[in-house]
Amino acid sequence: MWKLADKIIESRFLLGTAQYPSLQIMRDAIITSKTNVITVSLKRQSTQPPGDNVFWNSIKDLNCHLLPNTAGCHNAADAINTAEMAREVFQTNWIKLEVIGDDYNLQPDPFELVKAANQLIQNGFEVFPYCTDDLVLCQRLIDCGCQILMPWASPIGSGKGIINVYALETLRARLPHTTLIIDAGIGKPSHATQAMELGFDGVLLNTAVSLSKHPIQMASAFRDAIVAGRSAFKAGMILERNMANPSTSLLDTPFWHQEVVT
Repeated sequence: MWKLADKIIESRFLLGTAQYPSLQIMRDAIITSKTNVITVSLKRQSTQPPGDNVFWNSIKDLNCHLLPNTAGCHNAADAINTAEMAREVFQTNWIKLEVIGDDYNLQPDPFELVKAANQLIQNGFEVFPYCTDDLVLCQRLIDCGCQILMPWASPIGSGKGIINVYALETLRARLPHTTLIIDAGIGKPSHATQAMELGFDGVLLNTAVSLSKHPIQMASAFRDAIVAGRSAFKAGMILERNMANPSTSLLDTPFWHQEVVT
């Protein structure tokens, strides 16, 4: 169990709802993942009342918290307007804030992102900003009032995994009281495990599951990988060494007489 914003949830796996082969496969993948939070896009879903919407009918009984996003927005004004509409449609003050600055790698615009985050927090939103791993940008978002940050591992949909371990380790060390969720670039369950081993609080992904050959099976794999990574972090992993260190006692020396190498 852990606290995400104002909710107590179990799973540290957050899952998207786009690009699945069918709505049924999407539902089955979400159920298999055991996620408690799913992301939805206002620009991809109909604004019809829930009772008249096929998408709503597919997710309404999943008992998941909805995290609407501002995907497709390129400036603060558009993102703020989209967030306000999403709050009305999805009946939540949570918003995954995306303000894209470059259409090639879908990197967020740091200036417009901070501007939008500042205004949305003043408007009563719980802002989950999608950002890069830049420490100064993250600090500026916290200064705005963001309690949750969602830095990328690598560009959206790239599947490259974590490309800058040092930057993410720095974020975790410098922002110990901020909820940090890896968002974007995760391609393999091992990538998710690595993120959790670094001490991140959760992983949000979409493409790695929805566009895999078997989304339901892949959702299961990521579910277990995230649990394993979190367990390893809590257990306390050994430090890497540049030299070998024997793990088996010497035959002619009792283990209690051997020097402990630390």
